[in-house]
Amino acid sequence: MSYFAWMGAIEAGLIFGLVAIAVYISFRVLDFPDLTVEGSFPLGAATTAVSLVNGIDPLVATALGALVGAAAGCITALLTVSLGFLHLLSGILVSIALYSINLRIMGQPNIALLQERTIFSYLQDFGLPDSQAVVATLLIFAFASIAIVSRFLSSQIGLAIRATGINSRMAAANGVDTKLAVFVGLAISNGLVGLAGSLFAQSQGSADVAMGIGTIVVGLAAVILGESFISSSKVLPSVLGAILGALVFRVVVALALNLNAIGLQSQDLNLITALLVIFALLMPRVRKRIARKSQTTRDARAVRGEL
Repeated sequence: MSYFAWMGAIEAGLIFGLVAIAVYISFRVLDFPDLTVEGSFPLGAATTAVSLVNGIDPLVATALGALVGAAAGCITALLTVSLGFLHLLSGILVSIALYSINLRIMGQPNIALLQERTIFSYLQDFGLPDSQAVVATLLIFAFASIAIVSRFLSSQIGLAIRATGINSRMAAANGVDTKLAVFVGLAISNGLVGLAGSLFAQSQGSADVAMGIGTIVVGLAAVILGESFISSSKVLPSVLGAILGALVFRVVVALALNLNAIGLQSQDLNLITALLVIFALLMPRVRKRIARKSQTTRDARAVRGEL
C-alpha cells in the first residue's frame, strides 16, 4: 500500500474516531441507540462548507459544524424525552429531516472546498506538507476529544449521564435529572459527530449531502473493535479503544482495497464494511468461548491433580 493510501487511512481513522467516541457515549454510556448521526455528520460538513465558502474563519466554521450537530442531538432528545417517541424512531425522523435541511443549507447536493482555506491551513502555513498537516491537526482534535470526554464523564454531570444509562429509574429515584442527562448526552455525542463531519469535508475538499450514509455502522464497528482490543469498564481506556478501533477499521479497509491479489475494488467498500462489522461482532463471542474452554481444561486438570 502506498504512502498516500496509508495517510488517507489514518486521516479517516482519526476522523471516524470522533464518531466512535460519540457512538460510545450514546450506545454504551447513555444506552440510547441513536441514529441521528446519519444526518448530523453531513449537517456538520454542510454548515462548515457553506461557512468557508462565505469567508468565515476556519476555526469558527468548524465550531459551527459541531454546534449544529449538538442541536440535532437535542432535537432527538426532545422527541424522545418530551414527546415519548421510541429512541430509534426519534433518530430516524431527525436523520430523514436533516437530509432536506442539509440540501437547504448548501443549496445543492455538494460543495467543493479545494480553493478554500481550511482548519488544516494553519499548520500548512508553518511549512508542513499537506498530508502531515492534516494528520497533525486531526491528532490534536482526537487527543483533545479524548481528554475532554474522559474528564467530563468523570464529573458530576457525567456521572449522572452514566447513571441514567445504567438504570434511569434508580437514577431518578436518587435525584438525577434523567431528562437533562439525555439532552446533554445526545448533544455531546452529536456535537462530536458534527465536528467529525466538518473535519471530513475539509480533509476531502468537499461536502456532500449523502456523505453520512453508513456512519453509524462504522462508528459501531469501531466501538466493538476497540472493546476487543481494550476491554475495560473505565472511561479513558474505553474512549482510547474507540479511537483505536476506528484506526484499525480504516486501515483494514484500505489494505483490502489496495491488495490487488484479492481483486476487491472501490465499489466493494460496503461489502468490506459489512464483513468487518460481522467480524467485530463475532470476536467477543469467540474470545469468551476460548476463555471458557481454557477454564474448563484448567478445572479438569485441577480435579485430576486432586484425585
